[in-house]
Amino acid sequence: MDRMPLGISRLDSMIGGGAPAGSVVLLAGESGAGAREFAYTSTVMNGLAHTDEDRFDRFYGTLGSDATLPEEIHYVSFTSEPGAVETEMRFVMDDELVTAGTEDVSFHDLSREYFQLTPVPTDWYAERPTDITDLGTRTDRRDVLEALGDYLTENAPGNLVVIDSVTDLIAAAGEHLDWTDLTVLLKGLARASYRWGGVILLLVTVESLSPIQRGQLTEAADGTLSFEWESGGSERARTLVVDQFRGVLSRLEDEQIVRFETEIHDGGFDISNVRKIR
Repeated sequence: MDRMPLGISRLDSMIGGGAPAGSVVLLAGESGAGAREFAYTSTVMNGLAHTDEDRFDRFYGTLGSDATLPEEIHYVSFTSEPGAVETEMRFVMDDELVTAGTEDVSFHDLSREYFQLTPVPTDWYAERPTDITDLGTRTDRRDVLEALGDYLTENAPGNLVVIDSVTDLIAAAGEHLDWTDLTVLLKGLARASYRWGGVILLLVTVESLSPIQRGQLTEAADGTLSFEWESGGSERARTLVVDQFRGVLSRLEDEQIVRFETEIHDGGFDISNVRKIR
């Protein structure tokens, strides 16, 4: 099965080179537990493979024999400007690494579609004064799910797409979005992604989810990575658990791996220890 690197070297090596091509992967994290840093690292490392092979080799290493790099890397946000996303990446990772790794990354801002039906003033999110005028005269006011679907149809095949974040869509559900529409879109996305052959990462904060909502999102995805805080004595540690993952979980079960201890350093998100069943 073809694989696409997630950009976390030690994890990729344990799962055969990366995520199975065609996968939709839910990054479900407690606040600050590493899900966002995982998404940033995946974006930067895959970008680095295109722009700076020497630096990629130093920070990531060698690709798995079954791994194929994405043709393009796309980062989609609903409430943050691309510049703000890059700035936050620099809080997590080395500046030069982010600069090189994002050189070929396509950042796409859907804030106009996200905010246009809300009470948020248009000049808070419109990029230029002409955008404000345009918003006032447009008759085609696509909702954010339509805009996201159109963007993915055009840009997801063969590529890595990071969607930041499902949490924003959940916040709008009930007022300007229908939760059922969101879950149906994600189920359709899993079907389409299988044909497209890329990998799509969906970032979500678990505190925003009810147990039913989390179950529905997990059911709609091919894989779910859970990022959690674990307390031990006076310290807390970040951990990663692979809840379910088509074509991946069986490999970890064969190795009796149940949980990864993780860390965040200048190279981004990383695995620091692997726990096995005793």
